[in-house]
Amino acid sequence: MRCANPSPITDHRSPALALEELDWIPRPKILALRRLGIETAEDLLTHFPRRHEDRTEFPHFPREESDIPVCLCGEVIKTSLRRFGGWKKIFEATLQESQANALSEPIVCRWFNLHYVQKMIMTGQRIVVFGKPRVRGKRICMDHPEFEIIENDDEISIHFRRITPIYPATEGLSQRVLRSMVYRLLSEVTDHSFETLLPRALMNGAMTRAGSIRAIHFPESWEQRDSAREHLVLSEFFAMQMLIASRRTDASIRIGHAHCGSRALLDAFLKSLPFELTRAQQNVIEEIRRDLAAAHPMNRLLQGDVGSGKTVVAIAAMLLVIEAGYQVAFMAPTQILAEQHYDVLRRWLEPLGVRIALRTAARQEQSGPLALFASVTPPNSPCDPQIIVGTHALLYESVSFSNLGLAVIDEQHKFGVAQRARLITREPASDVLVMTATPIPRTLTMTIYGDLDVSTIDEMPRNRGKIVTAVRDASKLPKVLTFLRTQLEARRQLYVIYPLIDESEKLDVKAAAAEYELWRERFHPFRCELLHGRIAPAEKQQIMERFRCGETNALISTTVLEVGVDVPNANVMLIENAERFGLAQLHQLRGRIGRGEHKSYCILLTSAQAKEASTKLAVLERTSNGFEVAEADWELRGPGDLLGTAQSGLPALKIGNLKADAELMRRARAAAMSIFQVDPRLESPENQRFRQLIVEQRGHTFSNVS
Repeated sequence: MRCANPSPITDHRSPALALEELDWIPRPKILALRRLGIETAEDLLTHFPRRHEDRTEFPHFPREESDIPVCLCGEVIKTSLRRFGGWKKIFEATLQESQANALSEPIVCRWFNLHYVQKMIMTGQRIVVFGKPRVRGKRICMDHPEFEIIENDDEISIHFRRITPIYPATEGLSQRVLRSMVYRLLSEVTDHSFETLLPRALMNGAMTRAGSIRAIHFPESWEQRDSAREHLVLSEFFAMQMLIASRRTDASIRIGHAHCGSRALLDAFLKSLPFELTRAQQNVIEEIRRDLAAAHPMNRLLQGDVGSGKTVVAIAAMLLVIEAGYQVAFMAPTQILAEQHYDVLRRWLEPLGVRIALRTAARQEQSGPLALFASVTPPNSPCDPQIIVGTHALLYESVSFSNLGLAVIDEQHKFGVAQRARLITREPASDVLVMTATPIPRTLTMTIYGDLDVSTIDEMPRNRGKIVTAVRDASKLPKVLTFLRTQLEARRQLYVIYPLIDESEKLDVKAAAAEYELWRERFHPFRCELLHGRIAPAEKQQIMERFRCGETNALISTTVLEVGVDVPNANVMLIENAERFGLAQLHQLRGRIGRGEHKSYCILLTSAQAKEASTKLAVLERTSNGFEVAEADWELRGPGDLLGTAQSGLPALKIGNLKADAELMRRARAAAMSIFQVDPRLESPENQRFRQLIVEQRGHTFSNVS
């Protein structure tokens, strides 16, 4: 008979209790729990199962293999330990299903070099296993299945004959022990200990937070489990969206100034360009112009594919601000990219009389014979630089802005929210424009960048050349070399990209410095040069200038070329060990070619046999659209890597999945926005709990919750 869910009793334990106050948890287990990030009773109750197993009844043992894991229960009828390859061991446990018949086939569970397993599993035990059945010769096997030994004791109803939770665990903390802890703690807390955080608009039936927490751990049915999960995911997403909405509200009520000139300087710049802006660029410039003309601060994200012309749009915003009499800070995540931006801005804007300064650890320059920084001249002096280019060190070092009107942050995903907040909280508030060439799936724009208005350049300039992308096995290198030489003979230039500078003993990966001499021999008499991050900045600039001028034919490089390099005659890129790069990074690298009138080629060389690598690289063969690449990256990697909660300043997700639960995120966002629209300071009695929620998440009060 199945045991009912634990019901609250009279102990009235508070979820806020530290683990040490739960005297029934042994000290060694507390240390193990801390490795999982569990410090309090509430942490333990919100350590949600990663899946559930239906242990009310088990299926018959399979007779065929499957890619879908199955949960089976059987008796260990035989164990063995075999050695192979000298010191390697395989431990095997043969299981027979409980009600075997003449047609029943045993299943063999195998563990490779996991010595502790043979000490745990013995003949005669009943165990539950979870894994993928595979046909190996005449046997059905499971390799490295998860397992749990069934012990006939007073606690069997917690672990067996029910829908059973399976948790993220750690060494020294088995599923059985962790499950028993959660079960006992649930019996010691009352429903009054859990305040339901959801507004009425998001409530589904009578499910409360207390009921959801009980049901997510020990559900009576799959339907109850699903309802509990929906409630908890909505609660998590709603808390996140309330924090984001509070940031937006804070920004909207802050005092700022209009930072928009008459656009005479902008029109002069646009007339000087050798090309026309796309309609998408024109639309985004108009969105930014309206923001700059408003009295409240702009907080806008500009996203667009590689080569879509974001820099031109950013320059348009800068010129509007400069014409209004204000300064601009232009920040890049790396010194290399900051220097490249500085050189581009000088070429385009010095003819218009714009004063530009560079501030990096290695270079401090200003265009023209003017003072380097505003700190050495009176405020609003005609010697002040109008644009200061640098890394995020501009926020922290002794760079004094006399009249900052706009901060532009390039490659925003490499900055943290705290760094952006440092700009936003300046008084008087400056406008902020953040840019990314890594297109962001829509669900992420509702989270990491949910406090920003979003502009998208979804159109490529007409002069962008077509890029053909091909994945080739390393064994095809001789044919690839023949093709590369034909391109060099046609007076084209090319890049060869490596994941490392030097060879590594730990990684079977080629390196730029080690292969450089080999490429010089292969391409003789064409000139090659080596470029990587450890080369001195002055020398790096000279190398790039020779390549831009066509003196160098091939650049052997690491990923320092990922952003900011624009050489129209370079139309071929070979990427060695392409499987070592992420999809977004490969797309960024590919964006360095296709910038001229010639047809371009990106060759992804790989020695990887893994199915995952071929699936990933095939995406780049199929499409050159960065938004499609981003969605594919989202599918392959999952949302965890992309969210980066430490950088976003948002609470980590314990149960929600940004992709699978996108619709729940939309519902949570709509509910949070509607609350702030009606009550921006959360002053009404029904919104007091939300005010407290935001204060707890932020760690201190802010203007809209003070």
